[in-house]
Amino acid sequence: MEQLVGVHHHHHHHHSLSPRTPRTPTRAQAQPLLHHLPSNRSRDPQSQIHAAVGRILRATPPFFLVLLAAVYLLASVTIFSAPTPLLRLRGTSPRPLLLSMPAPPPAPEFFELHGGRLRVRLTNVGAAVTSLLAPDKNGVLADVVLGFDSLDPYLNGTSPYFGCIVGRVANRIKNGKFTLNGVQHNLSINNPPNTLHGGFKGFDKTIWEVAEYNKGDNPSITFKYYSKDGEEGYPGDVSVTARYSLLPSATLKLEMEAIPLNKATPISLAQHTYWNLAGHNSGDVLSHSLQIWGSQITPVDQTSIPTGEFMPVSGTPFDFLTGNRIGSRIHQVPGGYDHNYVVDSGEERLGLRHVAKVADPSSSRVLDIWADAPGVQFYTGNFLHGIVGKGGVVYGKHAGLCLETQGFPNAVNQPNFPSIIIQPGEKYRHTMLFEFSTE
Repeated sequence: MEQLVGVHHHHHHHHSLSPRTPRTPTRAQAQPLLHHLPSNRSRDPQSQIHAAVGRILRATPPFFLVLLAAVYLLASVTIFSAPTPLLRLRGTSPRPLLLSMPAPPPAPEFFELHGGRLRVRLTNVGAAVTSLLAPDKNGVLADVVLGFDSLDPYLNGTSPYFGCIVGRVANRIKNGKFTLNGVQHNLSINNPPNTLHGGFKGFDKTIWEVAEYNKGDNPSITFKYYSKDGEEGYPGDVSVTARYSLLPSATLKLEMEAIPLNKATPISLAQHTYWNLAGHNSGDVLSHSLQIWGSQITPVDQTSIPTGEFMPVSGTPFDFLTGNRIGSRIHQVPGGYDHNYVVDSGEERLGLRHVAKVADPSSSRVLDIWADAPGVQFYTGNFLHGIVGKGGVVYGKHAGLCLETQGFPNAVNQPNFPSIIIQPGEKYRHTMLFEFSTE
């Protein structure tokens, strides 16, 4: 089992970003040519007229002077009011020089959605959920997600993916390489020897634009991001939107969409909130009960890359087909849970499958997750250690759990996994429901 399961380093990676290479100093620019060029009088229309008028005056009777003066004035006005150059092609008009200034990046901000007994706080940094207040059995609200009071950790990369959307491809890609249409693509290796959650600056560390924000009866916010060709090594430009909305049934809905604009590319987004239904400040989640409607996992090697096999969970510590306490068998899983389940056995409703159900015995809060992705990564916050979160609370090991619905890890290199390649003009869609209740 240990060989099969491997050791898991979900978020234990070093940001070895090298400082930018200093730019080579540019050469001194040549001085522009002076405009005071010697005048070529033989080509100057005005001097030609002056010379002609002089010659005519010397040999002209006085009664023609008024007429000549009129002709001279008329010629001057005609020549010098003509557009320059004189020989302009008909139908061509001067084009204004448009300097396309890049739009300033959006400012990082917090936003709030209230409704359906839930209060959600989000940020456009990584389109992240930073706080979610949900009622317990007595109606008492508690914040059930791990996060920070300030935007700094979300911006500077010290957040362990709290609450964010990860992409362009969630989870790991083996050795940061894949081949598509005969071309090998080399990605950022931010979780050696692999790529994790999109690279050094994945979708979680970018500032998304706010495309729409409704605070009324149907509260919602739509974040938009334009991922450029070559970003972190991925091919093609991709337009991405993430819309969070609150439904009357104490449900947070997330609709993610992405459209490749010019090249085929892998796309697999995931929502990476760490949940603690007893409250983010209540310690570990080992007493939470969990049910996952997945009858198989994709076992992994020593670097947490799936081997390509499918392993039935029945009779193993990965079996959550019926509700089970998270802490009851976690010691049998080296390092803790950090595994992709094949979502294959839950009921279906409106095109979404029942993925998981989490319940906290102390508050009776229940979270049901529905989605249309083929897999879900169950992660028990194994690498949380001494992280100072909201209100100065220190988050330790297992302080939260993640249920990240997704395409299978390393699917781009595993032909027997569901494909995550999206063609230009096609639309990637991924919808999730987070339904809160009490039991």
